[in-house]
Amino acid sequence: MPLQLGDTAPNFSQKSSKGYINFYVWSDEFQKCNAKTIALSVDGVESHQGWIRDINETQHTSVNYPILADDDNQMANLYGMLHPESSTGNTLTVRSVFIVDPNKKIRSIITYPASTGCNFNEILRVIDSLQLTDYHKVATPGNWQEGDDCVVVPSISTEEAKQKFPKGITEVKPYLRMTPQPN
Repeated sequence: MPLQLGDTAPNFSQKSSKGYINFYVWSDEFQKCNAKTIALSVDGVESHQGWIRDINETQHTSVNYPILADDDNQMANLYGMLHPESSTGNTLTVRSVFIVDPNKKIRSIITYPASTGCNFNEILRVIDSLQLTDYHKVATPGNWQEGDDCVVVPSISTEEAKQKFPKGITEVKPYLRMTPQPN
């Protein structure tokens, strides 16, 4: 059965471009935004080193996160990342993003087709939204960006919302109330 939102992310130990990684140990260390990046590729570590050099050169960046080597597809199978029509020896690439919280719970899964690159700005937007909504009784609209107004969750009455959100409440509809980002 494929992994779903709310599932505990499976632990693994795997070779990577940054050395051997045990996911649970590695993920217990956090950086800016209380988030870290790790990637997975069906290629071996040696191949990753070449790809990292090429990416850094052509994209004018510095890939500074580990890329897991998954040449036996063990990780891709564990996390359900292989295209359903792929056959042995002919894996079809999909780009899957799993956002896992500090309790090892899967909070978001985004899957892109092989022809579409991942959008790190969208991934960061999702992380910002998850962290905001974990601490405040708000939800974020589809085009929300850090600093934009948020939706007051329906379980809070308008009177309670006026107390909880002193920056103000705008009632668009009785069930759709907006407030400036509370943090």
